[in-house]
Amino acid sequence: MKKKTLLIVDDDAVFNGLLRRQIESMGFATLGAGSWSEAQQRLSEIEPNAIILDYRLPDSDAARVLGELRNQYPVIVLTGYGSIPNAVSAIREGAADFLTKPVNLDELELTVRRVLETAELRESNRFYRTQLASHRPGPMVFESQAMRNVQEMIDAVGPTDTTVLILGESGTGKEMVAQAIHESSSRAQRELVPIDGSGLQESLFESELFGHERGAFTGADRQKKGLIEEAAGSTLFLDEIGDIGAAIQAKLLRVLETSSFRRLGGNKTLSSDARFVTATNRDIEAMSRAGTFRSDLYFRLSRFVITIPPLRERREDIEPLARHFLALLTRNAPTSMSAEALKLLLAYDWPGNVRELRNAIERAVILARPGNPVRIEHLSFISRNQGEVVLRFGQDPNLEQIEREYLRQVMAKHGGNRLKTAAVLGISERHIYRLIEKYGFGDRV
Repeated sequence: MKKKTLLIVDDDAVFNGLLRRQIESMGFATLGAGSWSEAQQRLSEIEPNAIILDYRLPDSDAARVLGELRNQYPVIVLTGYGSIPNAVSAIREGAADFLTKPVNLDELELTVRRVLETAELRESNRFYRTQLASHRPGPMVFESQAMRNVQEMIDAVGPTDTTVLILGESGTGKEMVAQAIHESSSRAQRELVPIDGSGLQESLFESELFGHERGAFTGADRQKKGLIEEAAGSTLFLDEIGDIGAAIQAKLLRVLETSSFRRLGGNKTLSSDARFVTATNRDIEAMSRAGTFRSDLYFRLSRFVITIPPLRERREDIEPLARHFLALLTRNAPTSMSAEALKLLLAYDWPGNVRELRNAIERAVILARPGNPVRIEHLSFISRNQGEVVLRFGQDPNLEQIEREYLRQVMAKHGGNRLKTAAVLGISERHIYRLIEKYGFGDRV
């Protein structure tokens, strides 16, 4: 692995050399500078992992340059004056730590390693926050009154700590609503903590949710905090709550009622102030009546219910969503959508809801190629999962007869909808009209 590099900035050439040799003996690489102007030249050529900076330099001092350095490099300030005010001032201006001359070598090594490790952790944290942000659901895009009602409910319940249950079919945007609730709360400064109730085996899910102690099960070689602990002061979004087992339902009810829980294999009772937002695409009210979901847990979860309507019941949102996804997916090469393609999107029922619409737009953009408009033929896959068409003739047909019968069956399968038929056949709606006129179908198929 490449050695970490430190830039030593001190005008005492002898001390600078001694310090560099000592740091190099720790396994690091070093560069030296005797003034701020020389340090600036070094920084234009290399990117050190940290800087050790003398408080007073011939052409500047730490108090003046820390503001420029602190957002780019961790800085350890050296002071030969043993002055607490200088040290406090350096920390206030952004120094990672300070050392007093003459430098104790053990203290030097501990400080250098601690500052480098802290900087590395911060960088990792920044990376993971960026990754989380890139996977976070985007803004809610809608024009329908139904979704305006949903937004009003989010605005009302968000600032409270009330448990929320979000209902809706798969792909309707339940996590997006949970994120919006979280961001409108006083907990918004922390990340929403999501967990999928159907994504893990029950034992693993329980461990993820509640954590475990060392030795709780085979392979548990260390203590692990659960997401309930990680979500302290934040919001825990528990998706697909209808899929969790009876044992976990009982433990979850205890958390909701007492704000307390135990890790797997542990005897210590822990507390949590996490807010719970849950979601499901199942009818857990009916499940609670049937005894397949605890009724007491259902009543606790359903204090405030938000139901997201499927996309087919709010067709006013299809166009703005489609244009939003199109803009998002073609940011580097903006493109457009033909009127016929948009008509097809509006006519389709979207059983997979918003998720299916996004996937459809993404695939259409790929098929259209960068910079080209999305046309109806790029959306032909939308209606191709409707079953097979069987052609039967009493004698060998000619091509025109095959075309006529195939067109008739495809149109019948899609209720005479010309847009869907055009999509399946991969031709324009105008071409469909010509074929209908040619074969004299009219409104009958």
